[in-house]
Amino acid sequence: MKRLVAWLYAPVFLVGFLAWGLWKPGWLVVVFATAVAVSFVMEQWLPYEPQWNRSLGDRRRDTLHALVNESLNALGLLILPGLTALLAFEGIWPRGWPVWAQLLLSIVLADAGITLMHYASHRIAPLWRLHAVHHSVQRLYGFNGLMKHPLHQMLEATAGLLPLVLLGIPVEVAQLLALAIAIQLLLQHSNVDMRLGPLRWVFAWAPVHRFHHMKYGRAGDVNFGLFFNLWDWLLGTAFYREHYQMGPGDLGIGSRPNFPVAYAAQIRDPFMPARLSKEPPLPDALR
Repeated sequence: MKRLVAWLYAPVFLVGFLAWGLWKPGWLVVVFATAVAVSFVMEQWLPYEPQWNRSLGDRRRDTLHALVNESLNALGLLILPGLTALLAFEGIWPRGWPVWAQLLLSIVLADAGITLMHYASHRIAPLWRLHAVHHSVQRLYGFNGLMKHPLHQMLEATAGLLPLVLLGIPVEVAQLLALAIAIQLLLQHSNVDMRLGPLRWVFAWAPVHRFHHMKYGRAGDVNFGLFFNLWDWLLGTAFYREHYQMGPGDLGIGSRPNFPVAYAAQIRDPFMPARLSKEPPLPDALR
């Protein structure tokens, strides 16, 4: 039974909750809350790394990150009609398409913008200082996807949403896109022992994305995509080791093992001097 669930979990989770959102667009908060609950239950029942289910004193901090960043997303959706009226080029967005097709188009376009901002955040020092908050995690579980510095969250959201605003995306499609991103972040950082098979070449789900959180210097500059791995194939940053078991000792920022843990300290960190230590060596199996 667990073996079957491991193979079906990721595609059923994504498609199932998006289908529910398309069917009941007025229930999106309920849909997301249910997705979070299912994600946490599955992490307990079918964990990839059992130690990652144990709190490291980070549950309250991660909850604060999630609440702040989801509130920023909600604020962005509230001001979206005004932005679209001000900036959009009239008549470009394909409003005559079915809503599911408009959602798919928005996912592809937003994924490109967010992925490029993510890539830049590993190349440009001020952006990295903001993004480092996300990479400081010592365990991977569903809420890690929402554990970001709010300024970096806004930069990523702008990179993903601004092209859609210029094209005139309808509010209802943008709301579904916000749900899709939140669900994908749950899958991307999940501690569920999911199996992907050939889908690992297409979707940036947890078995692929875990390698992005390696603490071994530039070795973690791989697998930047949010939804799809296409952009990493184009950037030359796709990486996967099927038989390598990522563990607690592989995560974090190798040059900053004492990265602040508390929420307020993490918000201040990008603007404070950083003391760097020597990077840990890359395990031979990851070379």
